[in-house]
Amino acid sequence: MSKTTKGAESGKPAEVMQRQERRRITLTLNGRERSGYCEPRELLSDFLRHELGATGTHVGCEHGVCGACTVRVDGVAARSCLMLAVQAEDRAIDTIEGLAPAEGLSDLQEAFRRHHALQCGFCTAGILLSCADYLERVPQPTEAQVRDMLSGHLCRCTGYTPIVAAVLDVAARRAAAGVASEEA
Repeated sequence: MSKTTKGAESGKPAEVMQRQERRRITLTLNGRERSGYCEPRELLSDFLRHELGATGTHVGCEHGVCGACTVRVDGVAARSCLMLAVQAEDRAIDTIEGLAPAEGLSDLQEAFRRHHALQCGFCTAGILLSCADYLERVPQPTEAQVRDMLSGHLCRCTGYTPIVAAVLDVAARRAAAGVASEEA
């Protein structure tokens, strides 16, 4: 059924029906309160990219398999392609745009650069957010634990070895500095 037909059946123009379906969502994005409009069925990944301009959140498989769309919801890594935007109402969402401090790169991003843990970069944002989340929960992971955590991400370019090295490097540097975790 076309939008025109749908609107005509209800006695309202199609564009009015579309506006009625859209809902205002307010959330905290990377520490700042933000609002936008979405349809009830819109994915959080699409809302972040198209409505709020957080284009670092990449959309790959749209089935929660590849991990490219990973964000942090209330501090916990989550697939934004498996969550509706309306579910993010009044929640804190962190994307790759909020990972680095104002003065440069986070220690994790710096380690990715140092270890050449990215190539094309498509999956990198999601991997970085998962790694940041993981290091907060498991400050001193083993190589096997890091590889297990990374099994939830698909990366065609790196072979994962430099990513594992970067994560272990950050864990070692934080331990040496006496830091259990870093604010993302």
